[in-house]
Amino acid sequence: MHQPHVFLAAHACHPAQSRGRRHTQAPAPTRSEFQRDRDRIVHSTAFRRLVYKTQVFLNHEGDLFRTRLTHSLEVAQLGRSIARSLQLNEDLVEAVCLAHDLGHTPFGHAGQDALNECMRDYGGFEHNLQSLRVVDTLEERYPDYDGLNLTFETREGILKHCSRRNAQLMERREPGDVGERFLRGWQPSLEAQLCNLADEIAYNAHDIDDGVRSGLIGMEQLCDVPLFERYRQQALKEFPHLRPQQEQRRLLNETIRRMLSDQVYDVIAATSQAIAEHAPRSVEDVRRSPAMVAFSCGMSAQSLELKQFLFRELYRHERVMHTMALAQQVVRELFRLYFEAPGEMPPAQAALAMAGDEMKRARVVSDFIAGMTDRYAAREHERLTGRRLLGD
Repeated sequence: MHQPHVFLAAHACHPAQSRGRRHTQAPAPTRSEFQRDRDRIVHSTAFRRLVYKTQVFLNHEGDLFRTRLTHSLEVAQLGRSIARSLQLNEDLVEAVCLAHDLGHTPFGHAGQDALNECMRDYGGFEHNLQSLRVVDTLEERYPDYDGLNLTFETREGILKHCSRRNAQLMERREPGDVGERFLRGWQPSLEAQLCNLADEIAYNAHDIDDGVRSGLIGMEQLCDVPLFERYRQQALKEFPHLRPQQEQRRLLNETIRRMLSDQVYDVIAATSQAIAEHAPRSVEDVRRSPAMVAFSCGMSAQSLELKQFLFRELYRHERVMHTMALAQQVVRELFRLYFEAPGEMPPAQAALAMAGDEMKRARVVSDFIAGMTDRYAAREHERLTGRRLLGD
């Protein structure tokens, strides 16, 4: 059974009060509207592809590194835990968390940047907007409409960021839809705000883990990061037998576990305080209030310091940068090749690309590349160019 309404705060998203779907459907007998959204996302093609899409390390670089799929699952777990404590709608939080990266390109942010460069003259590319495009248009699961036909609330949460230009285009097409808040300066639901922060908590923690596992960052470097070092010292005080080198994996895991727990409790406390201060009585009150889901000031500053460390020492590491440069080359060359010869794409995409003008062709090519997994993109590039830039 779905989460009983009695456990939901007045300012939470209640499924019975949803703003609905683009295409009206009768209620399900055993599931709430947000549970249905979650189930549709889990069964989508785009969700399955996340297992072979990069988080930080390319899919072929190791079996234990996070992918977009495992990242999304970790975000959903954190989101649900916090939502329950705040009496928010867990099912909506889970749906948004599982869908938030559906529009990501192969090769992570490097692929996104390359595709945006290719699309510069054709409207650009935003992975966040692409996630919405996936659930609204690109998924083909129903006989009488495109997309997954998700609720407004789930779609609102998926669209975390949006340029003003794209928001204006969306508002012209569908007045009062999910683009409106970016023009009016409104906030999304508390569930959507929570997903944004759960995303940050998750990737900071698992990028530490993957960075150390890869050998690109060491425990000794992390000792200079106050947020990490505080919990490492706590772990050593309670478990002094973790000091030897052979116990560093256990020490790392215990440190990250403590850091995650404290960040979760910090969000719950800071958000509870903000909710008490602004006293929203409905979801519409939430949308017209300042953002309320947040870290405390102290935790926010330390989290930012950790992000800056990871950016400097991991995301901009020479080895990562080299691989990402090759990945961007793959994306740029795929775009050019498909744009010049649409027939190289599968028949459905080829027909769409050849039926429109250059703007339409570019968007079809962009959609096709954005939907690729890392290894499929690498193989397609090798097929079309005869060169292997990335491993299997």
